[in-house]
Amino acid sequence: MSTPITSSKPWYREPWPWILMAGPAIVVVAGFITAWLAIRSADGLVDDDYYKQGLAVNQRMARDDAATGLGLAAEVVVGDNGLDLRLFLSAREAAVLPENLVFRTVHPTRAGADQSVILKRDSAGFYVGRLAATVHGRWHVSLEDQERKWRLTADWNAGKESTLQLPAATSKAINRGR
Repeated sequence: MSTPITSSKPWYREPWPWILMAGPAIVVVAGFITAWLAIRSADGLVDDDYYKQGLAVNQRMARDDAATGLGLAAEVVVGDNGLDLRLFLSAREAAVLPENLVFRTVHPTRAGADQSVILKRDSAGFYVGRLAATVHGRWHVSLEDQERKWRLTADWNAGKESTLQLPAATSKAINRGR
């Protein structure tokens, strides 16, 4: 009878220990990469003042109601350069239109791209202003007076639409919490 010959290689020269250790090693490396990404990038969707924003919903709805009561509606035209804004604001005859308006563009996911522009009334009755940077894609837009008594809101697909209509909120939109 002959005895089988076995190799006496050390463990680190065998492939199976390395194959079995590769899985946990890959998971550890992926964990470090995930932690680095979480620390390095900010989450733009989370707001520190979420509770205060929740309490402010009724105030926003009251401003929408005030715009409806004044019969406000606006039409915004963006210039060929993508920066110049020209706005026409209409209201009921009894309403007094302010000298300056605040036009805000808010991106749904990138808070750093939001803009706020002061629009000043010119001699022709239009409001004019200039964006700091061109906007493309989907945006939430609001128009309000500087005293924050009323506001108009709309969604805008910038780049595809050079004209934006901002109607006064209807009762359906108000009931939805818009």
